[in-house]
Amino acid sequence: MAGAPAVPWIGDARHSTMLAAMVWLLVVLMIVPDGFDYAGLTSLSAPTQGAPVTRLLWLSLLGLSAIFIAWRSALAWLVLRWLNPFLPAFLALAVASAAWSIEPSLTVRRDIRLLTFIGVALAFVLAGWHARRFQNVVRPILTIMLAGSVLFGLAFPLYAIHQESSPELAGAWRGLTNHKNSFGALSCIALIFWLHAGLSREVRPFAAFAGGALAAACLLLSRSSTSLVTGLFATAFLVVFLRAPRGLLRYLPFATGAFVLLLLTYSLAILRLLPGLDLLLAPVVAFTGKDLTFTGRSDIWAIITDHIRFQPWFGTGYGAYWSPQPNSPSIEFVQRLHFYPASAHNGYLEIVNDIGIVGLFCLLGYLLTHLEQSLALLGRNRAQSALYLALFLQQALTNLSESHWLSPMSVNCVIMTLATAALARTRLEYRLRHYFGEPLACQTAPGAAAAAGG
Repeated sequence: MAGAPAVPWIGDARHSTMLAAMVWLLVVLMIVPDGFDYAGLTSLSAPTQGAPVTRLLWLSLLGLSAIFIAWRSALAWLVLRWLNPFLPAFLALAVASAAWSIEPSLTVRRDIRLLTFIGVALAFVLAGWHARRFQNVVRPILTIMLAGSVLFGLAFPLYAIHQESSPELAGAWRGLTNHKNSFGALSCIALIFWLHAGLSREVRPFAAFAGGALAAACLLLSRSSTSLVTGLFATAFLVVFLRAPRGLLRYLPFATGAFVLLLLTYSLAILRLLPGLDLLLAPVVAFTGKDLTFTGRSDIWAIITDHIRFQPWFGTGYGAYWSPQPNSPSIEFVQRLHFYPASAHNGYLEIVNDIGIVGLFCLLGYLLTHLEQSLALLGRNRAQSALYLALFLQQALTNLSESHWLSPMSVNCVIMTLATAALARTRLEYRLRHYFGEPLACQTAPGAAAAAGG
């Protein structure tokens, strides 16, 4: 792109509807239990393989995304050059971990799922792209799933509402998801999308109010304390970021960076990966009278930390620890705590357990690069920058007590992967328009070859 273009840049919206449908299907597959088997959610272990129809759908997503990427290979290569480099690096490390995994077959299945996430996200940004494409596709499906959860809860409360007797679960809604915490996180993300749409005037005020009210109601029904706190913080952040006077814009990157630095310091402190770092937070512990987890998950983290010591640098395989096999080391939770948490309940700790300290550094690189790219967008598109940052901060907070970072079992990972690809395409779009100007409509130059697709 060093000189003037020899051929026009042509916008191409072909198959954009199909790509949006692929995103919707991926989101739905990650939210609902396999085969809509809500009765099986109370079983101890996950099924060893999905139903035939589910497997076919997953293979279709992987195959279609590969075909589309191959078809738009020139543009795909450009997007990859602008993509957060730590995302493919993490995928490579996860794939390599199958060589030393304690459950290689499970690691391979997790690798294929993560590859599907990235493939669909990359294909999604290759056609019909415009500045609001990401939120215009993701926001409706999240809203449909929340509305469906409310209807499901009214019609089948036995399945949509936790029936357990423990205080933290009794009466909590999980809707169409598998757990109240998943429902809370999904509601929080939808709230972010709708508040952002209202503040940036992307939708009519009534639509923003209705969508936000639905998301807020579901958030309250979930009774997820983590999501409630995260939702309050994310909404406050969006209001400040999108309504702050322009004179304060110069200070927002510094304030955001300082908060993220504090958050990462806290994350490393509670993981005790750097000796002595937890002393920085000792005054907080003394003031609150609680441990550093603030969530009562210290027993879970202690068992995970003990397991990490066996393979601290490269872990025991991506997704391999939570195996349904009876000889899995995760069965220790049943023996010692008399319940099965199914995750480390900390996204940072989960990564260390799976692919070691090397994987944690890869994750931190991914997070810091996402932060830098989002802040760099602030001067060009304040609204989009705010959305990417709000989603990032929501995930950074949620992962202190839930495992969502780059997890093949979480719809949160799907949304962040889509956001990462969308951010790359957004950055590339400004560079393309700088060199090629505005793209021509596809029908105005039917025989021309595109220098880069729109």
